[in-house]
Amino acid sequence: MKTYLIDLDGTMYRGNSNIAGAKEFIDNCLKNHIPFFFLTNNATRTLRQNVEHMEKLGFKGIEEKHFFTSSMAAARIMRKKGYDKAQMIGMDGLAEALHNNGFEISEEPQCLFVGLDKLGNYEKYSHALQYLLRGAILVGTNDDRLLAHGDTFHIGNGSIVKMFEYASGQTSMKIGKPHSAFLYEALDYYHLSKEECIIIGDNLETDIALGTNEHVETILVLSGVHHEKDIERLKIYPDRIIHRLDELNQ
Repeated sequence: MKTYLIDLDGTMYRGNSNIAGAKEFIDNCLKNHIPFFFLTNNATRTLRQNVEHMEKLGFKGIEEKHFFTSSMAAARIMRKKGYDKAQMIGMDGLAEALHNNGFEISEEPQCLFVGLDKLGNYEKYSHALQYLLRGAILVGTNDDRLLAHGDTFHIGNGSIVKMFEYASGQTSMKIGKPHSAFLYEALDYYHLSKEECIIIGDNLETDIALGTNEHVETILVLSGVHHEKDIERLKIYPDRIIHRLDELNQ
């Protein structure tokens, strides 16, 4: 029995709306003791906030242990490198990840972590830039260019990271999906091997590319960003294509 590594936005839900078949799929996994975890580039929510968001959408049986985020990956990677003093641009999820990995928030940081901050502004960004100019390492939690918002898009965290790269002359390491660092931190966190997992997502360029690049089995669900016509255009090939997640219940 393989472990499902599942994307969230566009796969389980779209903003504040359920995606058809997602709840039924999770109910089936829980009922039949099929292991699953959620891998998300979203660095804004804490583990508890992720649970609460899904509970509001009607999901049951979801626990904090089910979530692995790009903020968790970033904090774990830099802590393993020996860094323990940080500053951040971001929200509760990034603050929690830094705290849980033993970082001290300092005015003399070794690293500046950049996650999406929906209250970010010119003054906040300019203040954070000073840490980089004094030698702190730029660490972007993910490089998502755009963030889906209803029928349109908002600026993604990757666009903010690019701004800091340009201003500081640094290049951030690549952590969120589709980059391998994210997958290997998740596998380490859950004590899994690649061969034990199946990646499920709606985005060929992040979810499916992560799997194909690292030789992990993939399933594209046609509920979000990409559709069948995009496969040849992008030359990214999932192992399987489904329209609804509950097709996997059969």
